[in-house]
Amino acid sequence: MNAKVTIEIVVGILIMSGTVMSLLSSLGIIRLPDVYNRAHASTKSATLGILCILLGAFLYFFYTHGVSSIRLLLGIVFVFLTAPVAGHLIIRSAHRSKVALADISVQDDLQDYLDSEKDVESSSTTS
Repeated sequence: MNAKVTIEIVVGILIMSGTVMSLLSSLGIIRLPDVYNRAHASTKSATLGILCILLGAFLYFFYTHGVSSIRLLLGIVFVFLTAPVAGHLIIRSAHRSKVALADISVQDDLQDYLDSEKDVESSSTTS
């Protein structure tokens, strides 16, 4: 087995795993009960899926054709940086808009944090 076949196998594994993660993410968006779980599914697994696909494409073109695409590298960097931040902001704005949790959700860590933040803010304005 030569290097080209090995690279093609690695690229195939990356692209297929990225495709499976994106598929699972889309199923999670359809099946999960509330906006918080859906946003978690879409940001985590879809981000990792897209990164695997882009990395597989970059490795394929780099090792088989000798082309290093700056567009693919920038895509990897921008998806890695922006998708989790955007997901966090969407979930936080939904929470501040008082979108209800699903009945099966048992813990709301963000509410505890916002309550403590409100306590600190009110104590600093009274001083």
